[in-house]
Amino acid sequence: MKREIIITSDGSSTIHLPEWDEQYHSKHGAIQEAKHVFIKSGLSLFSNKKISILEIGFGTGLNSFITFLEAPRFNLEIEYVGIEAYPVATEEIEKLNYVIELNANNFENIFTQMHQQQWELKNEITTNFTLTKRKQFFNEINDKNIFDLIYFDAFGARVQPELWTEDIFKIMFNALKSGGVLVTYSAKGSVRRAMQSVGFTVERLPGPPGKREMLRATKL
Repeated sequence: MKREIIITSDGSSTIHLPEWDEQYHSKHGAIQEAKHVFIKSGLSLFSNKKISILEIGFGTGLNSFITFLEAPRFNLEIEYVGIEAYPVATEEIEKLNYVIELNANNFENIFTQMHQQQWELKNEITTNFTLTKRKQFFNEINDKNIFDLIYFDAFGARVQPELWTEDIFKIMFNALKSGGVLVTYSAKGSVRRAMQSVGFTVERLPGPPGKREMLRATKL
């Protein structure tokens, strides 16, 4: 499938798949979306503790990198697990401008390290942030009561509806600890109903630029 690096509305880059007319991040702003959906609506719920995060769709590494940069603001120690069945190629990663757009030149080596580290191994990025990348399909996840927070960042239901089903959200529900939270950019009614059917309590929240709403689901 053809892949192109494009610049989104906030100046940050993403990968575009013309055949699907789908992007790894919002064309209205990759960084803006990540900060709004995953940091403001997810990570900011936690402070002064150690937490575990599961990312569904590691992709470009943008969400993990922003989480690393934001963690000190909330005084968090983070164990981060990123799931990705189809890793992004090195030559594509090298064309992404996240380090510059995030004014994170001092941490360029961290972004590189996140992508160069071996899969399936826990890597200590710093004393307060570990990253484990797992190459697997989402339906193969079998973690139970492990995570405090899930970033659900799969391709949209329009192109991959099988990733937004009750079966998948049951896996997510099981992976979360009691009180755990899942956040996603999607606000589709079918997605909300699938979440509710497996036991989640679901909120509609204001969406990132270009989207009216998003969803946050809690395992009570």
